Amino acid sequence: MSTFSILNASNVSQTDSLEDSGNWTAVTQFTQPGWQIALWAITYSFIVITSIVGNVTIIWIILAHRRMRTATNYFIVNLALSDLLMSTFNTIFNFIYASHNVWYFGEEFCRFQNWFPITAMFVSIYSMTAVAAERYVAIIHPFKPRLSAGSTRVIIGIIWLVAFGLAFPQCFYAEITTDNGTTKCIVVWPDDVGSNTDQGGKATYHIAVIMLIYLLPLMVMFVAYSIIGITLWSNAVPGNHLNRVRYEHQVNAKKKFVKTMVVVVIIFAVCWLPYHIYFILGSFKEDIYQQKYIQQVYLAIFLLAMSSTMYNPIIYCCLNQRFRSGFKLAFRWCPCIKATEKDKLKLTSPSLYQTTHRKSRTTSFNTEAQLNEKEKTSFTLTQNGSLRCCHCTDFYYLYQNTMSFSY
Repeated sequence: MSTFSILNASNVSQTDSLEDSGNWTAVTQFTQPGWQIALWAITYSFIVITSIVGNVTIIWIILAHRRMRTATNYFIVNLALSDLLMSTFNTIFNFIYASHNVWYFGEEFCRFQNWFPITAMFVSIYSMTAVAAERYVAIIHPFKPRLSAGSTRVIIGIIWLVAFGLAFPQCFYAEITTDNGTTKCIVVWPDDVGSNTDQGGKATYHIAVIMLIYLLPLMVMFVAYSIIGITLWSNAVPGNHLNRVRYEHQVNAKKKFVKTMVVVVIIFAVCWLPYHIYFILGSFKEDIYQQKYIQQVYLAIFLLAMSSTMYNPIIYCCLNQRFRSGFKLAFRWCPCIKATEKDKLKLTSPSLYQTTHRKSRTTSFNTEAQLNEKEKTSFTLTQNGSLRCCHCTDFYYLYQNTMSFSY
């Protein structure tokens, strides 16, 4: 029995070889009527096509429009790329393997299939974590320097390198075996040799990977977005009317983006939870792989996990005006979709508010330069007897509004 394979049907595929005779083999062999395989194939194909089209469009929207090239959006590109590669190189091949219980694709691709899915999932969830961390710093600590393009590339590179290292054991121990004339792609851990147990290093690796690519980043994002939410939704806005309007515009934009990313994270967590539970149970209780309908269960769980690769573009399109305009531009050739000049301006030009604010900010700076020394340093006496600068609050909101925010 092979060990944990994050997106590998080998855990399921060997169940029919556990017994070579008797009625048990008859009820656990992975044979399906043609119509069932056709339905599964149509469903999986829909997910793959939707994922590829949606994620390619997201990458194009961000990279083809300078206005969209922010640190946060580069992490979204990384997330879209990992989802795109997952649906392209993993979903189809593992569906074929799980459906037919035969590995058709050779030893090298067997190693690749045991290595790349963990890599892609690690990149996906840590790209979301990077977005949460970047938003946390920008909103909770607005005076700290923002991530530069170079720093963003370094973080993305580190994410991929760590992902490669984490997935390497799966690749190293993957091999092709023959079972009753049928080719299998499995992961044979050292403690599997001459042992009928499924404990040891592979179970430890299984739990460690789930902690690193699921539980830990979800906990970090939960804490980050909780603090961000409390800050944004409970923050009072003192100051004059002009400052209040400016600040509320910034806060509303940030709220919309945070809501979008929270939905992305929740859907990711829900889609992958059954899959992780399935393999955790299988690590300690192998007989679940011997049940009569386990193939159908696996295909359904695998389908739910893979569907996570197609939801993000839909979420961005529904909840974000800029991405929605980008989708209109990308599919303007479709008769039912009309892209306007306004949609193009949303991706290439500053918003009307930011243009107006830039002009008003320039005017305010010119006016401030003409103020006398007494007005610049005016203070008021508070009720507790301390001095408060009349311009400190205004400066804080002015700084907040100079922060570029294009979501």
